[in-house]
Amino acid sequence: MVAAEYCIKKQYFAMTAAALSSSPLVLPQHVWRGRELAQAPERVLPTGHAALDQHLSGAGWPLGCLIEVLQPQPQQHVWRLLAPALAHCMHDQPGPVVLVNAPCEPFGPGLQGHGVQPGQLLCVRSEKASARLWAAEQALRCADVSAVLAWLPVAKNEELRRLHLCAQQYDKWLVVFRGVAAAQQSSPARLRLLVEGVEQMEVRILKRRGPPLLQPVVLAAQHPRLAALLAARKSRPAVQPAAVSLSSPGGSHVLDRAASVVE
Repeated sequence: MVAAEYCIKKQYFAMTAAALSSSPLVLPQHVWRGRELAQAPERVLPTGHAALDQHLSGAGWPLGCLIEVLQPQPQQHVWRLLAPALAHCMHDQPGPVVLVNAPCEPFGPGLQGHGVQPGQLLCVRSEKASARLWAAEQALRCADVSAVLAWLPVAKNEELRRLHLCAQQYDKWLVVFRGVAAAQQSSPARLRLLVEGVEQMEVRILKRRGPPLLQPVVLAAQHPRLAALLAARKSRPAVQPAAVSLSSPGGSHVLDRAASVVE
């Protein structure tokens, strides 16, 4: 009896394995394979960079979670990376975007060129790390605030987790900027990027809902209008300065005086 039962179970498992290998396994939307991007529906904000969207779950910045951006320099490529999404966010929600301890004061005319309204930016500064964390958390809790961008280079894992849960509770767009050294530390961020490069913006996706991306996503480091202007300036022929004769009546009186001294 035991031998017969064993043979039946063995035959059943063999048939099940054959069926699974011959037909693809259908998983619920909220479950994804490690080698594939997550397909679960979630609220996202388009990044404005098509090359980046195609590598992100939901094809955009996820909302209601922590997004972590690591940079060699705190201000490097911030506005070029986030400005398209900020402009979209400001258009949909009239509330302020809170900048917590931004390293440089935003340049209004330049941001307007990206479609970002400087009047909707609210800057908060503090020398104390605890005060910066408190300001970021309170901004997330504010119903009128549409997004929070915070520079928190020394934030601890448990502090980031608290911000992540707060963003999740109030369904806000939260981006935290840290240094490159933080890549060696664990993080509760759902999406984690390393942004490098000078002439081009190289975005390495360190963490996402899907498999790791080995190659960086290369994006333009300048606005298309600015890039076209700089290219046009480079293509212009160099203008040679006109030579000034020391003995010419129309010459500079300073040069004439120097010439008379030499004589």
